[in-house]
Order: sequence, then structure tokens, then C-alpha cells
Amino acid sequence: MVTDVTRAPGGADPRVVDLVLAIAMTLAIGVVIAANFEGARSSSPAAYLFAVGFGVLVAVRRRAPRTMLVLTLLGIFAYYALGFPVIGIALPAVAALYSAAELGFTWWAAGAGTVLVAVSGYFRIVDGQPTAYLYGYELVTNVALVAAAIALGVAVRLTRQARADAERVRVLAAAEQSLAAEQRIQAERMHLARDLHDVVGHNLSVVALHAGVASEAVGRDDAAARAALEHVRTATSGTLHELRATVKLLRRPVDSTASGPANRRDAPPAASTGLAGLDALVGPARATGLDVEVDVDVPPGTLDATVDAAAFRIVQESLTNVLRHADARRVRVLAAVDDGQLRVEVADDGRGTGATSPDGAHGSGIPGMRERAALLGGTLTVGDAPDGGFTVVADLPARLGA
Repeated sequence: MVTDVTRAPGGADPRVVDLVLAIAMTLAIGVVIAANFEGARSSSPAAYLFAVGFGVLVAVRRRAPRTMLVLTLLGIFAYYALGFPVIGIALPAVAALYSAAELGFTWWAAGAGTVLVAVSGYFRIVDGQPTAYLYGYELVTNVALVAAAIALGVAVRLTRQARADAERVRVLAAAEQSLAAEQRIQAERMHLARDLHDVVGHNLSVVALHAGVASEAVGRDDAAARAALEHVRTATSGTLHELRATVKLLRRPVDSTASGPANRRDAPPAASTGLAGLDALVGPARATGLDVEVDVDVPPGTLDATVDAAAFRIVQESLTNVLRHADARRVRVLAAVDDGQLRVEVADDGRGTGATSPDGAHGSGIPGMRERAALLGGTLTVGDAPDGGFTVVADLPARLGA
């Protein structure tokens, strides 16, 4: 197993750490050899070569932890077989056991520790050491040191994994938030596109009708022609204003932490895009000679702003279709709230489905209205009226999430 030895952010280079540990291990074993606590064995220069060897193994612990573990055990057995001074078994083995456990080879470390303690105990008994001392002190001490080294390695590995998992969760959470922000921005842009389609479509229909009136009145009724051209100027001015405001919104940075009309600083006041603004909407239609009756029974504060705006846009698109296709003389706009439901109805006395397909085959107006209603959890139905003409009925929840 080859491990990553790159420098962690804000931490020391692992290679430097291993080098320092290798030197420390060499010096510690060398000091114990020189001390020769039991004094029964000679301190041969070759014993110090074993100290250097154990230190070298520590230096490569990250790159080959299992090899280091096996060679350390074999080195300990060879050291004692050659009759060198006692250095204990835990001192040279502790780094190997810790490293194997830290790098994921816990069972290797446990097996090696068991073999080491068992072999050591066996030869202690063969050498004639008292069993009471062996089992009461030395064996317990060796087992405790081996277990502590393995446990420390496992703890360090688990801590590192926990930090890595926490970092992955943070990265995934950030990516999810970024994706959600992009989706909100995209939804806002689609909302702007639908609004722009409705406004431009409606105003261009008004412009076309008044331009026709002006064309017919020129030379015969200049006052009517001027009035029609004034309506054209007003409609085009409003369209240009809406276009400029929309382009400005699309160009400026969008706040990814929130969405909706509250984020659109240049959007028109809420009243102009709600049922309270219907008078301004039907005015140009009435100026073309269309008899528009408006009956709104919606107390203030009854509707959520999003529902109010959607109802306004549905009425706007319906009037646009009437002006473009219906050849109608009269339109009735009704809006009322009953038992938490808003019903909006636009009915004309025109040509019915002969002018506009119920499925919106001649444009995107009706599918767009259906989409608005569906997004709010409502429905939209269209079709011929019993007495002729065409009817659009939208049923929307007055409060979202209610």
C-alpha cells in the first residue's frame, strides 16, 4: 500500500516527520543498548546496526507498512537470537504496529503483536524466568503496549477519515447549494421570459388594432386617427420600458440566495401586475372599441402575491387572444374567491375555437397559461361558451401551501 505523502494544508511535510521519527527511534534504541540494563550481554557494535535498521524501517513506514511490520518482527527475533543486550520488544515494534493500524492494516498489526508477545513469552519461559513475574508483570506490560500502539493507530486513522468525510460533505453541500441557486436563477429567467411574452404580445395586439383604426381614419376623422396613434405611442412606450427593465435585470448579477419578484428591483409595483391593476390592462382594449366588463370580488390581502400576479397574466393573455383572434365585440372578466380558491374567468362573444385552438395549436398563449396554473397547483380549462364565443377559466389556490 503506497500512501499519499503530500503536505497537508497548514501541516508539516510527512516525509520530514518520518525522518525525525526514524532518527528518534535509532537514538532511543541506541541509548538502551548502551545502557545495557541487565549487563549480562555484551554491547557489540553490530547491535547498533540493528538500531539504525529499525530507524530506517520507520522512515519508510508510509510507503510499505506491511513490509515494515514483518521486517521489524524478524529484526527483533534476529537481534535476540544473536545475543545482543535486552531492548524490550515494545520499543522497536511500537512504531511498526502503530503505522500498520494507522494505514488500515489493523488485523496485520493485531496478528503481528500476538506473535511477538507469544514468541517473547515462550523464550522467557525457556530461559527459566519465573512464571509469576512473567504473567504478573512483563506479559501484561507487553500486551498493554502492543494494544495501545494499535489503538492509537486506529484512532488516528478514524479521526483522519472523519475529517475527510466532513470535508466531502461540505463540498457536496456547497455543490448542492450552487445547483439550487442556478435552478432558482433559471426559474427566475423563465418567469421573466413569460412575463415579457405576455406584455409584449398584449401591447403589440393593441398597437396593431389602433394602427388599423388610424389607417382607416386618416383623411376622414383626424381626431380619431390622432387618438389611435396616441394609443399606439402609449403601448409602444410601455413595451419598450418593459424590454429595457427586463434586459437590465438579465444583465445585472442575480442574488443566488433568494428568488422571486422581491429580488427584481426594477420590476413594476405589485399592484400593476395583480388583479388591482386590471383597469390599466383593459383600458387600451376598451379604446379599440371592445366592450370589456370587469367584475372582481377579491378582498385585499386575500391572495398571495404570486397567485395575484399569475391571475393578472392569465387575464392579460386571454385579452390578447381576444384582440388577435376572436373578432369579438364584448368580453367579460370575472374574478372571485370562494373557500380558499380563486376563480378567474374571461369570456368573449367571438368566433370560439374557429379562431383559437383549445390546445393552443396556433401559439404558446394557452399552454403558457396552463403552465402558470399548474405551477401554482391550479388548473386552467378553455373551450367554446354555450351561447357562442370562447371561455378561459382558471382555478387557483388563494394561498400557496395552504
